[in-house]
Amino acid sequence: MKIIQIDDSVEIPKYRQIINSICHAINRGDLKRGDKSPSINQICKEFDLSRDTVMVAFDKLKSKGIIRSVPGKGYYIKSTELYKEEKIFLLFDELNAFKEDLYTSFLNKLDSKVTVDIFFHHFNFQIFKDLITRSVGKYTSYVIMPATFEETSEVIGQLPSDKVFILDRMKPDLIDYPVVYQDFNNDVFKALTEGEYLLKKYNKLVMIFPGGKEPEGRMTGFRSFCEERKIPFEITRSFSSCKVEKGEAYFIPSDRNLVSLVKLAAKKGFCLGKDLGIVSFNDTMLKEVVAGGITTISTDFKKMGETLASMIMEKSKIQIANPAILIRRKSL
Repeated sequence: MKIIQIDDSVEIPKYRQIINSICHAINRGDLKRGDKSPSINQICKEFDLSRDTVMVAFDKLKSKGIIRSVPGKGYYIKSTELYKEEKIFLLFDELNAFKEDLYTSFLNKLDSKVTVDIFFHHFNFQIFKDLITRSVGKYTSYVIMPATFEETSEVIGQLPSDKVFILDRMKPDLIDYPVVYQDFNNDVFKALTEGEYLLKKYNKLVMIFPGGKEPEGRMTGFRSFCEERKIPFEITRSFSSCKVEKGEAYFIPSDRNLVSLVKLAAKKGFCLGKDLGIVSFNDTMLKEVVAGGITTISTDFKKMGETLASMIMEKSKIQIANPAILIRRKSL
């Protein structure tokens, strides 16, 4: 039986068919450890494939430790253990509704044989440090959500650099690692620009920004938009110090403050989207129905989880922003 089999009628990419062919040949016993694999030139010529296509397949087989290259001689089977256990260390800051969406999509995208151990640091740096230190050498991949922590490179540097993936935030001291992140500053600015026509009916825009675990970029993007458009605005750290008035639109990063504002608006008899505007962050199913629908600025957490899973499976070293959008509902 031929080692490499390519079927033009199926939708499986050619490079993936080459990988599958090598793996199937190993399983059948046609290729054993130390055997020479079909050459790149041979595969290119036989199946009329570009060298780049075949190199992608061989690079992935090398990264999995299945083949090795011998300069001047070609490629040889290095290991016949195809199903080495993939075990992922996943460190979140906290679990909430939108992180659950991210986690679920991440799991669904992974191979069923992969094991994921999930941990939470709850914005406590000592817990963050201890969990990472205890995980060293126990996993094939490490996903770290550094949240608001600064200067984490020394802690994360304990891990093999080629097995680390950063999630949610791009950090200056972690710039060399692959990452799926949110660009909070630009996301807010672009979303407000997109919804500017809805904001014009309000006398003032107010952001209730408690700080702490909330990303400062959201406040920066809000301020930049208001100053550039010369829109009256206010940024306050505390909901209790905010005098909620008709004709204003409120931007609420904290879901706890969101609930308080919705209740207060109902108490005062304000009609959301008319007398008072509300914009929340991080969309959830609940926000689709609360008070007739809450407008949100949110990234696609499902896509973020899928992108992260693909990066780990393909050992990709990319740095990619997961874009956010303005989801318009009744509250604005």
